[in-house]
Amino acid sequence: MKQAQNFTEGKIFIPLIRFALPVLMALFLQTMYGAVDLLIVGQFGTSADVSAVATGSMVMHTVTVVITGLAMGLTVLVGRKIGEGRKEEAGKIIGSGIWLFGVLALAVSFLMVAAAPFMARIMHAPLEAFHKTVSYITICSAGAVFIVAYNLVGSIFRGIGDSTMPLVTVAIACVLNIIGDLALVAGLHMGTAGAAFATVLAQAVSVALSVIIIRRRTLPFTLHKKDIRPRSVYIRQLLILGIPIALQDLLVNISFLAITAIVNSLGLVASAGVGVAEKLCGFVMLVPSSYMQAMSAFVAQNMGAGKGKRARKALLCGIASSLAAGILMGYLTFFHGDQLAGLFARDTAVVAAAFEYLKAYAIDCLLTSFLFCFIGYFNGTGNTMFVMVQGIIGAFGVRLPVSFLVSRQAGASLFHIGLATPASSLIQITLCGIYFVFTVHRAEKQAENGRQACL
Repeated sequence: MKQAQNFTEGKIFIPLIRFALPVLMALFLQTMYGAVDLLIVGQFGTSADVSAVATGSMVMHTVTVVITGLAMGLTVLVGRKIGEGRKEEAGKIIGSGIWLFGVLALAVSFLMVAAAPFMARIMHAPLEAFHKTVSYITICSAGAVFIVAYNLVGSIFRGIGDSTMPLVTVAIACVLNIIGDLALVAGLHMGTAGAAFATVLAQAVSVALSVIIIRRRTLPFTLHKKDIRPRSVYIRQLLILGIPIALQDLLVNISFLAITAIVNSLGLVASAGVGVAEKLCGFVMLVPSSYMQAMSAFVAQNMGAGKGKRARKALLCGIASSLAAGILMGYLTFFHGDQLAGLFARDTAVVAAAFEYLKAYAIDCLLTSFLFCFIGYFNGTGNTMFVMVQGIIGAFGVRLPVSFLVSRQAGASLFHIGLATPASSLIQITLCGIYFVFTVHRAEKQAENGRQACL
């Protein structure tokens, strides 16, 4: 199995691509969790089941991205220590991370189970789908410990330069989830509840098998049971890096949840259509998302090694290759979105609604090629506070208010509502570009001052 990589030497483009591809596959399979649920429910359930799974999975996705955001702090910190050659300290950081995420897993599970009816209510889940939505959120939340465990494993291995292990972990879960959905939804006709149970059981078995695989691995750090305890200095560093990312991801997803709530108020067809579209968008955004994670690990190691110029070159390489994929995905989404939506729903009205919403996302395919690479770069450099700020500005300064105002206009279509997303991305890219120029100028000035001091 592929071992850890050192990104601080040699070529940039090929190693970056090789690292990003397993990340891409892992994200693809992870997206399949909810997609398979929706796909099978769409074929063997009712429109109410589709709406419930669509709304419920968005709520759970929000929880997941918060965990992923916090875990990114661990990725960056571990990557930095590997770049500095301080592998023993990396093990202690990982031990503190395991303790922190263990506590987080219990808290998330308890709070989300208790809040399930409230979440369905604020999401304006259609009356026909309300109880099914509550059921989906409750069952998935009870298994939140496995969501946390998967993301913890993934963050550690990406930090040491290994993107293959996270791929193996999610591949196991995805296969098991497909089997579970076919058995519980298609076979036993359990609908929404069956889809949720299949997801949780798949994640549980995946985590168990992943632990067995990890124990047989030779790792570039030493981790003992005594290391799994709260060390305030490391937990503080993890939170300083991770909280801004997690908060940014949370608030951004809250904005998308709010948009879903706005659309839900338009009726069951609009709710199901946008739910299908959002699932497809998860696949459409896989390439830029994979580059964001790969860029974070790549840049973190190089910044730890004091190679800022190499990190900036990696950013340009990432944008160029991500844009090529973005053009292809934009074409497919804009011109063939109805065919894609047909994979998740049989109702022609739902398919038409999804296609209309997807056309706006086709524009965003191009913009996120730039935006996500910038975010990955800034995460890797440790500028997570800026990542949070630009994300909040995009979500609550542009995306949410524009969606709300457009939805209140007579004759507004789902396409018009969806345009709020690329509008937000454009503003965020502008902010990232300005901040990038500022940080480069600051780094060059600091280097010049350092050289003068040595004279």
